[in-house]
Amino acid sequence: QVHLAESGGGLVQPGGSLRLSCVASGSIFSIVGMGWYRQAPGKERELVARRDSGGGSYYADSVKGRFTISRYNADNTVYLQMDNLKPEDTAVYYCNVHGYYCSADGCHRPGPHFEERGQGTLVTVSE
Repeated sequence: QVHLAESGGGLVQPGGSLRLSCVASGSIFSIVGMGWYRQAPGKERELVARRDSGGGSYYADSVKGRFTISRYNADNTVYLQMDNLKPEDTAVYYCNVHGYYCSADGCHRPGPHFEERGQGTLVTVSE
């Protein structure tokens, strides 16, 4: 089992900043990718930012230059620094992690692949 603990959402005025964090714990051999999705009311879920184990990053065009994703492999943590927030950034943000479980006989070798999503944290940008 893998558990994701998200935090950092809240209410902020336009132009303000928030930092989301997500910590993955459990029977994890390795994490390949960590990222954030969001879903606004009445809209489909979209990928906001992703950071791979090799250091590569992806950002949605709508957040480039405003959001920064960072990842700390040692403690399986990913952050999303959100600056210059806009009302259209209002959404539930979900942490998404994929990697490999520990094998059935221990964490010295990989087990099956997993992909997990957190429960979400609400970000509201409003006056």
